[in-house]
Amino acid sequence: MKHYLVFAVFLLLITSCSNELAFKNQSFYKKTTLPCKENCPEITVKIPIAKNAPVVADSINKKVFLVLKEIIYFGEKPYIATDYNGLLASFIDSYEKLQKEFPNDTFGWEAEVKGSIKYQSESVLNIEINHYTYTGGAHGYQGLRSLLFDPSTGKSISDEELFNDKDAFVAFAEKKFRAKYKIPANKSINATGLMFENEKFNLPENIFYTDEGLLLYYNSYEAASYADGPKGLVIPYKDVNDYLVIK
Repeated sequence: MKHYLVFAVFLLLITSCSNELAFKNQSFYKKTTLPCKENCPEITVKIPIAKNAPVVADSINKKVFLVLKEIIYFGEKPYIATDYNGLLASFIDSYEKLQKEFPNDTFGWEAEVKGSIKYQSESVLNIEINHYTYTGGAHGYQGLRSLLFDPSTGKSISDEELFNDKDAFVAFAEKKFRAKYKIPANKSINATGLMFENEKFNLPENIFYTDEGLLLYYNSYEAASYADGPKGLVIPYKDVNDYLVIK
């Protein structure tokens, strides 16, 4: 009887572990089949895939896939990709169609996307998407995307759900931002050359949880020119906890 009890406890532990949310990194690669001597168009994606907890993992994986679709897909018509291989193929297909139409003007396309677990706790899971794409022009575009999830449900967490008083936090963050970038309190937020829309400070599209604190991350063009690069502000949790609903 004792042996059966030990076995039952062991089986319960194994089952619990197998249902615990986990991630496995997967890589995908696609290259053009058209002849090219150098800078042959290619795309690489490395992304964490959620597993074990079926409903939670499925919700997370679907959201991550949709975000990568926004970043990667350049076709004119809606493209329904069901997996990453199809998504990468759509990028290369878009290049090849343009290259056949404009052989002297289309070259060197490339894309690289790297996803990673930026932060994970009992209340929040933060996946970072670091992406670079070049589809012609003077330069490519590099950016970061922050995806926030409730790790118990797999549902996305919006900025509206992060703060108990968003307006109060915006006012608080503006003071911190002005202090870091030496913008006088009595001057416009764009007084030193920034490019906030309507000359009004606002939160970035991407907010990250980090070990050091909450990171407000402005990609290029969001608050400054491409030449000035992205802007960031880390606010320690001891300063921001009073405003946070999810900690």
